[in-house]
Amino acid sequence: MRKIILVASGKGGTGKTSLTAAVGTALAGLGKKVLVVDGDCGLRNLDLVLGMSELAVFTFADVARGTVSLSHAAAAHPTTGGLYLLTAPADLPDLTASQMRSLAEQTEQDGYDYVIIDGPAGLPAELSLYAQIATQGIVVTMPDPASIRGAERVARRMEDECIMRIRLVVNRVRPRLVRYGVAANIDDAIDTSGLQLLGIIPEDEDVIACAGSGKSVVSYKKSGAAQAYRNIARRLEGERLPLMRL
Repeated sequence: MRKIILVASGKGGTGKTSLTAAVGTALAGLGKKVLVVDGDCGLRNLDLVLGMSELAVFTFADVARGTVSLSHAAAAHPTTGGLYLLTAPADLPDLTASQMRSLAEQTEQDGYDYVIIDGPAGLPAELSLYAQIATQGIVVTMPDPASIRGAERVARRMEDECIMRIRLVVNRVRPRLVRYGVAANIDDAIDTSGLQLLGIIPEDEDVIACAGSGKSVVSYKKSGAAQAYRNIARRLEGERLPLMRL
């Protein structure tokens, strides 16, 4: 059954877009048909991280309004089979619930296993728009107090929007600091947000390097953050995996 996942964060800079791109790539590597949707209207960066800035033409709003069909609008990734992209419009679109349901229905008709929406940071109006079709959510945080507070607030907002299954990813965790006791902040993130932990991703410079060149860290690296992203993809598929040793 197709899953529509809204990825959100309480503040910017948590690595939400990198996670959307990498987990989408990892799921495609598992043989799934995946549509990643840039939901950050105005600040859209998902096409850059995926190396698809020249390929992303149509927006999710174009499909929702019926201007173009999803099968024509979704841009296929040039090297990762099964991975497709819809970009965001320059401004927040005025879409009805019926139009958003039309978008969701087309993703099912076109055989997508996963739709991953890279939502905006914070608590903007777009969250309500995407919540109309999301079947579950992922909140991305870093292990610092400001990020954790933001994660708790966006988690409550997603619950208010009736997204029933929401899980937490703690990103950019520094293994050296974990060994010095900062791991307690991961426990704080779980306790404060009240969310089940989906994964821990270590700080990894290769994520930044790959994003800057439009390459997928999942395709170019076996360990570190790349392995963490793969583990998250497998957990979304229902596998039970231990957390990475940091």
